[in-house]
Amino acid sequence: MSLKNLSVNKIPKFFKNKLLNKKIKRLYELFEKNFNIKSDFVVAVSGGPDSLALAFLTKIYSIKFKLNCKYFIIDHKLRAESTHEAMKVKKVLNTFSIASEILTWKGKKPSNNIQSQSRKKRYDLLFSKCNKLKINNLVLGHHNDDKFENFFIRMVRGSGLKGLTSFGKKTKINKINLLRPLMEFKKNDLVFISSYIFKFFVKDPSNENPKYTRTRIRLLISELQNNGLDKKKLFLTIKNLEKSDEAITFYVEQNKKVNSFFNIKKKELILNSSFFDHPYEVVFRSLTDSIKLVGEMYNYVRGKKLDNILKKIKKGNLFKETLGGCVIKKVNQTVILTKEY
Repeated sequence: MSLKNLSVNKIPKFFKNKLLNKKIKRLYELFEKNFNIKSDFVVAVSGGPDSLALAFLTKIYSIKFKLNCKYFIIDHKLRAESTHEAMKVKKVLNTFSIASEILTWKGKKPSNNIQSQSRKKRYDLLFSKCNKLKINNLVLGHHNDDKFENFFIRMVRGSGLKGLTSFGKKTKINKINLLRPLMEFKKNDLVFISSYIFKFFVKDPSNENPKYTRTRIRLLISELQNNGLDKKKLFLTIKNLEKSDEAITFYVEQNKKVNSFFNIKKKELILNSSFFDHPYEVVFRSLTDSIKLVGEMYNYVRGKKLDNILKKIKKGNLFKETLGGCVIKKVNQTVILTKEY
């Protein structure tokens, strides 16, 4: 990316001046290579260094490629100072001609499983905006360190291959593409961008609270590094697992394509007997995807509950079950899924 190209696209002078810094310019070029989309997008901004760096990088990208991008700040209202922080972030972004809107989590807040519930509500608010704007790209500020943390969190929870590798650059939920163009960025690089560009970012005290699983995992990773953990080798391990996951995903998609049929008139998904004549992991994922499709639910169903249904199907004693917003019943040699009302 040359400064000449920047001037053609009328990038404001204060952005071009920031790109004169060699490190900022190098990081932007890495971002542009990883992002590489040509359609409009929505950006989630928390106010932390990761999301503020993302706001700067996406803003330049949107100007250069003439794309419409919208920025949304989530105010969870879980802390007394959250609204003030959200307003501060909005003001700082506005200084750089980055218009943003604050989305507020209204209503009663959970007393348990707070981070998980907050994440779900955050996505609900953002998905709603994406659908209203008819934009199917949601850009998130997750980075390299988040990938490692997610791997260990899923491992501690006993996740399978899909869970361990579910934090890729692009995933899809309810027809919305979740894009993570910062996955090759280190945390320190994002802190540098935020500090150099905005001279500001929000520090969330919950990130230091050991009562949260993610904080404990972060401390564990730090301790493992002090005792010789090589992150490059761990990254290679995750990449190898991702390749294995891609192979399984291929057979899952083939199974769904060949052995399932959606009856539009009756609004039911029919799974023939061959749908279940595959290795367990392929059948498990195929049925999980099918339930999510028909039930139109945000989250995937719990593995233990699905496992019980698969056991009943195998033994031939499944009659009628409900799971994930679906009614699942056996009719002759087929399994039929309909939405639960």
